[in-house]
Amino acid sequence: MTEAIANPWYASGLLFENCSCTLVCPGHVHFSQGCTFDRCVGYWAVRFDTGEIDGVDLTGAKAVVAFDSPKHMIEGGWVQVIVLDAAAGERQSEAVERILRGEAGGPWSVLARFVGERRPTLTAEISIEEEGRSKRVQIAGLLDARVEAIRGWDRASEVTFENMFNQIHPPSQVLALGSTTFDDGVIRIGTQDTHALYSRFDWRVG
Repeated sequence: MTEAIANPWYASGLLFENCSCTLVCPGHVHFSQGCTFDRCVGYWAVRFDTGEIDGVDLTGAKAVVAFDSPKHMIEGGWVQVIVLDAAAGERQSEAVERILRGEAGGPWSVLARFVGERRPTLTAEISIEEEGRSKRVQIAGLLDARVEAIRGWDRASEVTFENMFNQIHPPSQVLALGSTTFDDGVIRIGTQDTHALYSRFDWRVG
């Protein structure tokens, strides 16, 4: 895939994930590392707290990106589906989809290189709840997922990756465990207390 030439844009907000690997997913560290099982299935949940692209305000937008990848994610051929929030307007939905498909440049354009099959984009009501160190995302009839930060030695502070290189997450990320049910007929996720994490992303292009 050739990366599109993008106009300047920015976005920040909450990003959390869960996949079928044991904590920590090797593919999260680097795509060349072998994941726990023959396939790695999981999702990213995105809540835009602020942002703008091509004059479109991204504040309040929500989306979920579910994937199914080979054991070595660097091999490509990922199956991926984007779910956009039905509460968003047409222009905001189009803008979020461009970003998550990698068409606007930025970190998602790197991930897009590994996608071999992009399922048709879905639109549904997305609920993202945040209560302290617990994050939950729900889509009726499609997705129910929760991540919970693991306890550190002092039982109060979050356990974090620091200075961690990752395309869509910032250098500091909170380690968690997650449980997910998702089924769109092709991508199926069923996890219980497996790899998860969350962060406050800050994406900027130009």
